[in-house]
Amino acid sequence: MTQIGKTAKAFAPASVANVAVGFDVLGFSASAAGGDTVLVEILKEKTVIIEPASGLDLKLPKDPKLNTASAGLLQLIVDHKLNHGFRVSIQKGIPLGSGLGGSAASAVAAIFAASSLLEKPLAKKAMLKYALIGETVASGSRHADNIAPSLYGGLTLSIVEENEITVVELPVPQDLWCVVIHPHIMIETKFARGLLTPEIPFQRHISQSAHLAAFMSGLFQSDMALLAWGLKDIVVEPQRKHLIPGFEAIQKAALGAGAVGCSISGAGPSMFAWAEGQSRAIEIESQMKAAARFTPCSAWAFALKNDGARLLAL
Repeated sequence: MTQIGKTAKAFAPASVANVAVGFDVLGFSASAAGGDTVLVEILKEKTVIIEPASGLDLKLPKDPKLNTASAGLLQLIVDHKLNHGFRVSIQKGIPLGSGLGGSAASAVAAIFAASSLLEKPLAKKAMLKYALIGETVASGSRHADNIAPSLYGGLTLSIVEENEITVVELPVPQDLWCVVIHPHIMIETKFARGLLTPEIPFQRHISQSAHLAAFMSGLFQSDMALLAWGLKDIVVEPQRKHLIPGFEAIQKAALGAGAVGCSISGAGPSMFAWAEGQSRAIEIESQMKAAARFTPCSAWAFALKNDGARLLAL
């Protein structure tokens, strides 16, 4: 029986989307870069109330239909014919417009917490459906490349079709590390998407497909050479890199220090680089920060095998 006033708190990590060659379909968890925490309380009324947010970003929508953490919960009430609603309190640990999946983390943490309060908690695939509603509110398009790794952890391939979402948890080579650098500026996802041309030359499509195929093969074979060849974005990166101060210098520094690859995290301004081993990752982090010397930034180096969302309290 539903207990009015019962609460649950969940955490969902930051994430890196696109991963250079997988625009809107590839992503990986980046919990070292932080995450969002959401407290959900059962309300008697069949609605969703948003409490004032705390943490890094306080100017979040109060309308539950426009807030990434609550939009999915509204649909959850309808679909499951719930006789109650939810009160949502968000603690932002990811800056909005950072390219680290802040909107996705809020959506994932909210549905993860709300699900745990149901008489029959949802499976992850069902949670993904409701988190996607929130992410769509934020970005204006239906893609799960941030919400899938934030929910599942690790490196994921997500395919969003009209009425179906498929998530494939991809293998990660044992000693693969990541560096993420976050310049302290904001780039709105909708704005960055608006810069992209709707058409690409046929030959460029073929080349990008070859890079994606090599990347996927490199993962399954733990072949760093294939990964290095495949981890290149020749379609989206050229159209967005001018938004990031010092992009080319930072990328050059990462590759010069031995990175497997380096590109934009999501819509930017954050960037990521992959490295073989911890010591190489630490050196790459140092070089990337040095190259970004004129732009205040944060940086993290971490093993690529990261957990996804988790329940903190029930």
